[in-house]
Amino acid sequence: MASRLVRILPAWSRVRLGSVAGARFVSQTPSPGAAGSPAVSGLSPVEHSDDHGHVEVSVYEKNRDFHGFHKDPQVDVWNMKVAFFFGISVAIVIGGTFVHYLPDHGMRQWARREAERLIKEREAKGVAVLDGNYYDPSKIILPSAGDEE
Repeated sequence: MASRLVRILPAWSRVRLGSVAGARFVSQTPSPGAAGSPAVSGLSPVEHSDDHGHVEVSVYEKNRDFHGFHKDPQVDVWNMKVAFFFGISVAIVIGGTFVHYLPDHGMRQWARREAERLIKEREAKGVAVLDGNYYDPSKIILPSAGDEE
């Protein structure tokens, strides 16, 4: 199984999900409200140079789809996909397992087991399963009529 995956993964990375998977649809027409203001694309990016005259270029200028995982665009996309796949999978699988094995909420399962135990106990004694009195009337001590005041 693992050897099949190793053979399939390089080919799977070249599969495109549609003809416009890499296309960007951005409007290039200026908005009517921004006639006098400079456009965002017209502003030059701030470039910092070091002591040797080398200009530092933003990673976003090199790769517009930068995700923050690596400077190389292909490695960046691969690392992003791996991170999100395993992050979401771990959250769903481990989270689902955690929720499944949480203790009995509201003690519903315990109440059912206790009711089944009491039914079996009363059937073994030959007593009625359900009684009209919640408490045993012979054990209730009522005040005498003369004690009322």
